[in-house]
Amino acid sequence: MLDYRNEIFEETIITIEDPIEYVFRDKKAYIVQREVDLDTQSFSTGLRAALREDPDVIMVGEMRDLETIQTALRAAETGHFVLSTLHTQDAKDTISRIINMFPGEEQNHLRILLAAVLKAVISQRLIPRKDGKGVVPAVEVLINTGAITECIMDPDKLLLINDYMEKGKKIYGTQTFDQSVIDLYNQGLISYKDALMYASNPSDVELKIKGITTGEDEGLDFGGFTY
Repeated sequence: MLDYRNEIFEETIITIEDPIEYVFRDKKAYIVQREVDLDTQSFSTGLRAALREDPDVIMVGEMRDLETIQTALRAAETGHFVLSTLHTQDAKDTISRIINMFPGEEQNHLRILLAAVLKAVISQRLIPRKDGKGVVPAVEVLINTGAITECIMDPDKLLLINDYMEKGKKIYGTQTFDQSVIDLYNQGLISYKDALMYASNPSDVELKIKGITTGEDEGLDFGGFTY
């Protein structure tokens, strides 16, 4: 993502990493890379310092604590393009983790803010290749559509996120881990055993691989599109 923007946009990009794993060469963008413990005390300290330099893009290597998440959200709210990572199971778990980092009395406001600034969540699971030549990523893609915004703002609807991702593949380009796993299996890249092992819902994946529908494809409203 950063290298893509580096090739296309004339902008300032600041990264805060621990450690720096890939050194970027300036193309169209001006890139400043900082490493925790060498150039800054922590992710949150480096992020606050970066904001004073008014960059276009900020990449935070990992959001490990509440202060870093708060500052990253503030940066996004003020118009910066912010990228970061979290160690979570999937897209829904990522949203839950961010919300649950905050005290209960702050979570309603946080839901509104997160729904407003979140653009996408991309998650991956690395699965052994069937031919034994390394691994291949199963990728889950969540795009913050109107329906997803409602799920973020309403805790009772959070469990619907996976359904909206699955049904939104043709319209928005979203997909669940299970859809990605099935695609990889159908391409002959992963084994049947690994397809079930790395699936979120192995029983559903097993049925779909066998060509049996699960009966969960009805009645989702995408705000103008009902599937």
